[in-house]
Amino acid sequence: MTRFTPAELEAARDRLVPDVVADGLSVLFCGINPGLMTAATGHHFARPGNRFWPVLHLSGFTPRLLKPSEQRELLSYGLGITNVVARATARADELGAEEYREGGRRLALKVARLKPRWLAVVGVTAYRAAFDDRKARVGPQERVIGGTRVWVLPNPSGLNAHWTAQTMAEEFARLRSAAVEES
Repeated sequence: MTRFTPAELEAARDRLVPDVVADGLSVLFCGINPGLMTAATGHHFARPGNRFWPVLHLSGFTPRLLKPSEQRELLSYGLGITNVVARATARADELGAEEYREGGRRLALKVARLKPRWLAVVGVTAYRAAFDDRKARVGPQERVIGGTRVWVLPNPSGLNAHWTAQTMAEEFARLRSAAVEES
């Protein structure tokens, strides 16, 4: 993995990272916003401590552990990645309430256009802020965007100590089972 200096990471602030999307995906995963490592590399969930890629594999979504640089391979499995807020920051707490709400509005428009079967938001706090749903919990939601069902997953950040990789993988696998049953 490429090592970046603090100055190189800081230079990635506010950079946009292209979505990995296509029409009619089985699951569109949605992060909070890109971190500086993701923005510096151009690859989603690129920070070494982030558990997204291992959990995706452990849950059975991918047949092998993918590297962030292999993110486009997700499309061959009917999977994609976007974010609630597009701009990169060092920490999610740098985002304001209006940014989350605007991100939720833009995400809903994107989902209506792309029509994935499931939108999987990784991070209950981000989902609550983006969709003004203070009571949301991890798991399937009542909200539907067009014909797209919504599932909230735990945040795979290494900072989320409430969930282990194994318990996260179990929740991701619940979504995978629901997505397989629908196809």
